[in-house]
Amino acid sequence: MDEDSPLALADICLAWVSRNLETLCTVCEDGSLQFYSCPVFPQELSDLLLHAMTDMGVLDDRTVGVFRNVERLRLKRAWLHSSCLSADAFRQALCMHRLQELNASCLGGDITVSDILHGLSSNKDCRQGLQRLTVIGMNLLSAASDPSPRFSALRGLRCLCVAWTQLDDSGLEDICSLPLLESLDISGTSVTDLAPLRSLRAGLRSLTVHGLRKLAMPAADLLSVLTSLELLRHLDVSNSRLVADREGLVRQLLERTGTLEELVSLDVSGWRGVSDATVQAFVEARPGMRFLGLLATGAGGSNFLSGEGCLKVTGEHNLAQVNEALRRYVERKSFLQEVLRHLHILISELDVGPQPEVLKLVCSAMQKHSDSASVQLVATACVFNLTSLELAQEMPLSLLGNVVRQVLAAMKNFPSNEQIQKNCLFSLCSDYVLQVVPFNRYETARQVIMSLASYDNETLQRICVAVVSLLVSKLGVEELAQFGGDEMIVKQLLSIVQQRASVGAVDSVLNFALTTLWNLTDERPYTCLLFLQCQGLELYMEVLETYIFEPSTQKKVLGLLNNLAEVEDLRGALLDEELLEYVVSVLSSPAVAVEVSYFAGGVLANLTSSRGPAWDLDTQLRDTILQELHASVLSWTPPDHVMVSYRSFQPFYPLLHHSQASGVQLWALWGIHLVCRHDVSQYSRILTVEGGLDTIRALTSDPHTHRDVQQLALNILTLVEPGATSTAEESVREEPCV
Repeated sequence: MDEDSPLALADICLAWVSRNLETLCTVCEDGSLQFYSCPVFPQELSDLLLHAMTDMGVLDDRTVGVFRNVERLRLKRAWLHSSCLSADAFRQALCMHRLQELNASCLGGDITVSDILHGLSSNKDCRQGLQRLTVIGMNLLSAASDPSPRFSALRGLRCLCVAWTQLDDSGLEDICSLPLLESLDISGTSVTDLAPLRSLRAGLRSLTVHGLRKLAMPAADLLSVLTSLELLRHLDVSNSRLVADREGLVRQLLERTGTLEELVSLDVSGWRGVSDATVQAFVEARPGMRFLGLLATGAGGSNFLSGEGCLKVTGEHNLAQVNEALRRYVERKSFLQEVLRHLHILISELDVGPQPEVLKLVCSAMQKHSDSASVQLVATACVFNLTSLELAQEMPLSLLGNVVRQVLAAMKNFPSNEQIQKNCLFSLCSDYVLQVVPFNRYETARQVIMSLASYDNETLQRICVAVVSLLVSKLGVEELAQFGGDEMIVKQLLSIVQQRASVGAVDSVLNFALTTLWNLTDERPYTCLLFLQCQGLELYMEVLETYIFEPSTQKKVLGLLNNLAEVEDLRGALLDEELLEYVVSVLSSPAVAVEVSYFAGGVLANLTSSRGPAWDLDTQLRDTILQELHASVLSWTPPDHVMVSYRSFQPFYPLLHHSQASGVQLWALWGIHLVCRHDVSQYSRILTVEGGLDTIRALTSDPHTHRDVQQLALNILTLVEPGATSTAEESVREEPCV
């Protein structure tokens, strides 16, 4: 199915049921769940429901109880991979079904392979009808386990995988007594002797013995056993340690003639020292061969073994071989690291173009080995190369969304690995990915800010700044409020400001932190409160002193202080004489640009407002502030460029009340007039919706309003409603100012 195709209706419904089990079920006396009402499910749909519950991580001792209803939810193929179940829950819910297949790989809880065999053996249908059993990575026995019954009790087994368990020689002997066994995987077990396999020579068609590190057989004896299995079609003798074939096991296997003639698949990856000529001769003698595993063997460089035709090959010599290796070895960590390393080399040196299938496989590898730093390190480097520049635009959006999720998981899992963090940030630093691809931008921005605060590396910090700036700009109103209401984020941003200001830095990192804090506190009282609680005001007073000749920094600091001053309940925290005297000096200095003095005026206008806490400082200071505010506003020349933008004028209207001083009213009107000059249609609409025009119109007709205030109010009305201001204009011209 195409990556961007919609989900099947059945998948959507099963996912919904899985998420809402608590609502759809009643609780039994033992705590397990049962559906209130359950129709008879088709058997395939029952299998899919169990699979969906497992994949969504909701399968446990309580929820698995729904499958005790054997009459209505009949199972044949049970998928329990990586779930957490007890032995009792498994036995009561699943062992009464006529199971044909069971995958219990990596099953958590106190359950063991012995418990599974006991449960299955208690049901005659399972003893005779179970055909496939997979128990990868499980404990065979617990301390209290009864060692019997064994695998041989399941007489119908045709396919058995016990890889990465503690299976020993006695266990292998028991398995080899199964009469119908056709496929066996004992990779990574404790088996030392494969001689029991001879008893399977009449039926065994697939054998995987990858990574048998405890194998103690001489090469000649091992070859004798393997070549006796005349019906084998699939043989995997690969080596997870990637070492030289000192005993010549693989070479001798490949050079033998007249043996293993039914083979269609052979994997010898990990045994170094294999030659192309030997492999080619082996394949030519077996025209039915369709797959060769040659990763880390040295072979595979010839055209014959390129893997681009009917014969598929895993290796490192070209993209086809690497792609095949990624697909087949996702479970094998040592192989995966090797193939990812070669993939990185290939895509760095060659112009391979868009490779969505390769990217999908890399993403699967990251998800499968999320706890492996070595895999994540090289995988994230590959992700960057596969999605850089215009390549991302050729990828399905859903695939890129999954890539971002895996990259984010890597950042969370390895916060102290600087190179992984750098790879992830480089991968995220794409305008297309950040603006178009669907993913959780809030969580991503939060994680990137944590990285930004954790490292002094300037390159890393610049990337973080670029990424978060774009992410924050794409957050919705609710997400932005959530972002600003996160104490950790406010603390991290303040930490960045302190870090950069302590060394007097003037760079994109400081600029980003100041801008983001300014935006987050805009009309958000709770974020303003967090800022104060995190000692932000003390820090910002130091920044004002440190960056006295940096107008851009001063503007951002004063802009945030203006946001604080707009919150009536917080104004008391800003009533500090030293701070106010400094802000007044900025306001009245002719050397200060209007972009800075405007925000200084905003701080003072709000703090001297007639609303809010009582003024408890020197009254002469307040009078001076109001005089300077009035005079300064009249002296400002509006810049030609856009200096500021507003979502709403709500913070301005209280400053226009008739009880306010003229300097306060002038500052508010000047700000409204400024933005209306640049986008009259947008801001006139805001004024109309919010009722601001009536407030401004009232100023022009109030005889107690200062003439300067009336004139500026009239200028605004002339902008937003031309032709409708003659009456007001006449009033301003004729009425004396009182």
